[in-house]
Amino acid sequence: MTTLKVELGERSYPIFIQAHLLKQADILAPYLKTKTVVVVTNNVVEPLYFPLLEQALKGCDISKIVIPDGEEYKNLQTFELVISQLLAMSAARDTTLIALGGGVVGDLTGFVAASFQRGMPFIQIPTTLLSQVDSSVGGKTAVNHPLGKNMIGAFYQPKVVLIDTTSLATLPEREFAAGMAEVIKYGVIYDAAFFNWLETNQAAIKAKDTDTLQYMIARCCEIKAEIVAIDERESGLRALLNLGHTFGHAIEAEQGYGNWLHGEAVATGIVLASSVATKMNWLQAPEFRRIVELIENFNLPTSAPVEMDYDCFMRHMRHDKKVQAGKLNFVIPNQIGAATVTNQIPEEVLRTVLS
Repeated sequence: MTTLKVELGERSYPIFIQAHLLKQADILAPYLKTKTVVVVTNNVVEPLYFPLLEQALKGCDISKIVIPDGEEYKNLQTFELVISQLLAMSAARDTTLIALGGGVVGDLTGFVAASFQRGMPFIQIPTTLLSQVDSSVGGKTAVNHPLGKNMIGAFYQPKVVLIDTTSLATLPEREFAAGMAEVIKYGVIYDAAFFNWLETNQAAIKAKDTDTLQYMIARCCEIKAEIVAIDERESGLRALLNLGHTFGHAIEAEQGYGNWLHGEAVATGIVLASSVATKMNWLQAPEFRRIVELIENFNLPTSAPVEMDYDCFMRHMRHDKKVQAGKLNFVIPNQIGAATVTNQIPEEVLRTVLS
């Protein structure tokens, strides 16, 4: 088993990564404040993994809340639904919430945990690649609004993150590919050696080799943990993790949440950001081609929807969380393994890239 730690003082927590972790009944017990547990999951994950979790939590008072599957349900209406069910259950501040599912379930559950009675403990058990390598770690919790993605939320850390790599066996190929966008992101912004490793190990990753997946997920979590420990609330370094997200969130909002998967939109956003960097002579053309090729090799899109032009992108991006003092910040790669946050992108460059 790989064990990592997010170092945040008294709010530090471990990340456990291994196959078949859900079958280890003793691993969660130290992180339960009481034996009262409410599991939040969705209607796809529930029949697959709730029985295993229920067995692991034998002896606890377990309830569950099942929400519909899909990004379109990551909203205030579902948030209110979960809160209402917790109230109906007479849940208390020491009840532990467990998020069992992908990024939607994790983000929503974390926001509920941050809000219900001003804070209750929660545990992340991510079941998709995207949530395992990114959204389950770092304490960003939120729901979407029609005018912008993740615009309503809070920074709120889990007590533990439990990553059972076996859950990827039931993940649809499109969802697995979408998770790879976030994996590739880490190589582009932070670790050139990891990017090289991804290029070399594509076949083993696609075959879902157990050891390969465990290493890949662990390296992503390790990078995320390092960054979050330095900049928990995204005042500096953590902003690099938004590579591709400014463009990607605009695509999701315009196309309708769920029509483009988050990872698909981020993959296209990474290409757009890299294209901006190339046109500004910040990123060399051979490195740009390597980024595009790796993204394409995992069957991810590299072009924005044809109906989206500069004005369409800007309409959405002006509502982005990364607007500060009226200026929009972009994460732009300088080379594979390093990136910069800037609000100094000339309009003509953006127009060219987004045309």
